[in-house]
Amino acid sequence: MKIRVKVVPRSSKDSVEEVDGVLVVRTTKAPVKGEANRAVIALLAKHFGVSKSGVELVTGHTTRFKVFDIDE
Repeated sequence: MKIRVKVVPRSSKDSVEEVDGVLVVRTTKAPVKGEANRAVIALLAKHFGVSKSGVELVTGHTTRFKVFDIDE
């Protein structure tokens, strides 16, 4: 399944929540050298109960709005 995600890097805590139909993922990692993307993949994997390899970043590698493909 594909999901739209808004990423908030450099947050005070890691969390996954839904706001107005969009999944908002907050991570403490900075968006440097893909650190935030890797942290978001780990958070989404934990949230959906799949392995990290089951979460793929499809679009938005350098933006806050991203699309992920999650294995079901």
